[in-house]
Amino acid sequence: MYKGITVGAITTIGNKHVNRGTPCEDASYAATKNGVSVVCIADGAGGKQYTDARFGSDCAVHVITDTLCDHFDALYAENREAAVRGYLMAKLRVAFAGIMEERTIDVIDRLSCTLLFVAVKDRRMMIGHIGDGLIVRISPSGVSPISMPQNDKDGKTYFVTAAHADNYLRFIKTTVDDVHAIALMTDGVQDSVYNEEAGLVKPVVAKMAETFAEGREEGEKSVLETVQKFIVGSSNVSDDASFGVMLFEGTKAPDPDTLESSAEKFASSAETFKDLSVAIKPELINAHEIIKKCAGEETETPVAAAEPENVPEAASRVAAETSAEPEKQEEKVPSRISKISIVLLIIGAILCIVGAIELVLSVKG
Repeated sequence: MYKGITVGAITTIGNKHVNRGTPCEDASYAATKNGVSVVCIADGAGGKQYTDARFGSDCAVHVITDTLCDHFDALYAENREAAVRGYLMAKLRVAFAGIMEERTIDVIDRLSCTLLFVAVKDRRMMIGHIGDGLIVRISPSGVSPISMPQNDKDGKTYFVTAAHADNYLRFIKTTVDDVHAIALMTDGVQDSVYNEEAGLVKPVVAKMAETFAEGREEGEKSVLETVQKFIVGSSNVSDDASFGVMLFEGTKAPDPDTLESSAEKFASSAETFKDLSVAIKPELINAHEIIKKCAGEETETPVAAAEPENVPEAASRVAAETSAEPEKQEEKVPSRISKISIVLLIIGAILCIVGAIELVLSVKG
């Protein structure tokens, strides 16, 4: 078990923004409160329409850090991941609404930013990520990505201001077992230290994190110098850069001599998730029909109109419909009982008529 936690984070402006005379749009924040340690970074969206992205990123890191410090236990204990994701994005939306009112901003998208965070209390750890950037796990055995850059098919990333941002937020609940440090970085750093084709995080990330073994002040100073000199300073069009670290004191660091510095590109096929969705669609429809048939109902195919991208949603609808089967079966029982009752009533009526006729004949006789 670790002996303590050191957190820290730095943000520096990129040369691209310096040359254009535009402000830094990244933000970072690290804090320990209520027995909870949090590191959070954000990258404000670039582009003319995102006029106030720097305010969005700064607000995001502070709101999420405070929320995690104040409500860690409740968030970790909640088993409905979707509910936790929705709550965190709701907190940001409320805070962004306040900024919009204060600064007279007409559209919330102007505050768009990405978000990456890690929060730890005792052995419990929560990690969240929406958009590009990288979260890395450093253990005695090496350095590996926990959450990789998140972009759509056109290469565009996702922001916390999206209409369904909670659907894009990756949320992980785990423990700190066998973890030496967690490092978070925006794409201004990620592009220099991460080879996505090989799935390789360069050893320099572990070295940067290890500087926090000397304390937060020394770690932030060392990392800032490294980023400014070798990452931001290496290009006239470098982006803003943020780097955050959570170091678990008293745990074993990886041996730098054993870390891979280069690797071959992963062999991969051209198959996409959309291909998988298209392939399973007819199987899902057939399964729906079988389920209906086994339940004694007429088969319907309400999922036939579902687009390939919506196959999971279609599956949810099928599950919802099949989960209602007991109620439908119970509805059928009264209808069967009613038919039997009618038949019995008819037979009873006939017997009464026959009995009446026999009675009349016996009286006349």
